[in-house]
Amino acid sequence: MRMNIDVVMDYQLDGPGPVLLAIEAAAIPGQRIENSMLEILNATHRHVPGEAGLGRRIWANVINDRLNLRYVADVEITRDEIPLQTLAQCDWQDLPSDVLSYLRPSRFCPSDQFMPFVAKSFGHLDAGAKVAAIRDWVAEAVTYVSGSSDAATCANDTFVSREGVCRDFAHLVCTLVRAAQIPARYTSGYGPGVTPPDFHAVAEVWLDGAWHVVDATGMSTSADLAIIGTGRDASDVAFMETQSPANPTYQNLIITRR
Repeated sequence: MRMNIDVVMDYQLDGPGPVLLAIEAAAIPGQRIENSMLEILNATHRHVPGEAGLGRRIWANVINDRLNLRYVADVEITRDEIPLQTLAQCDWQDLPSDVLSYLRPSRFCPSDQFMPFVAKSFGHLDAGAKVAAIRDWVAEAVTYVSGSSDAATCANDTFVSREGVCRDFAHLVCTLVRAAQIPARYTSGYGPGVTPPDFHAVAEVWLDGAWHVVDATGMSTSADLAIIGTGRDASDVAFMETQSPANPTYQNLIITRR
C-alpha cells in the first residue's frame, strides 16, 4: 500500500530557540520512503536518531517566534496484517534486551496497577488471543471523544472516564498488555483511515519475535500505518517539544492512499 503524507504546521512560540520535532516517517523494515521533502522557514535544522534508534528527529533552531514548516512524503507500506490470534508469546528469557523495557510500567502506562484486573478478565487466554481480547475490550469500553483528554491524561484516567483519543486508547492497550506480561510499546504514525486527520498513536506488541500493530480505535492496521517513532509512552515520541509554550495558529494533515 502506498500513501502520500502532506503536513503543514504553523505555531506561535514565545521567542527564538530550539524545537524538537518527530514528524518524519521512518525508514525501517516494513515501509519504504519513496521520496520526501521537509521545509522549515526561519530556522536551521539537523537530524538526530529517534527514540531507541528508530527513525529520526529534527532539531529546528527557530530564529524568531514562529515555527512554520511543511513535510511531504510518499511512503510504501510493505508489512502485512497478521491475525493476532495466530501469534505465540515469547518466553521472558528469550526476549531481546531492547524489548525488556516495554514490559515495565511507565509514566502514562502504570501497568503494575492493572495486574489483578488483567488476570481476572483475560487470564483464561494466552499470547495473541489475549492481546486481541484486550484490544477488543478497549474498543468496546472506551468512546473516542475529541478533546476529552490532555497531555497529562494517563491510562488510569482513561480506564475511569471511558473516553479519550488515539493517544489514550494506545496508552490503555499498552498498560493492559504489559500487565499481562507481554511487551508493548507506544507508536506514532500516519494512516489514511484516521479521522479526523492527525498524528496517530497505536500500540505495538511483541509476539512471535516481532512487533505487531494493535489499534483499538480501528482506524489503522499494520498494513496501512506509516510509523514515525516508538517509545514507552507518549512522553518518548511527542511530535513536537519546546522549552516554553507553543500555540498552533494553523495545522493541517492530508494523508491519502495512492
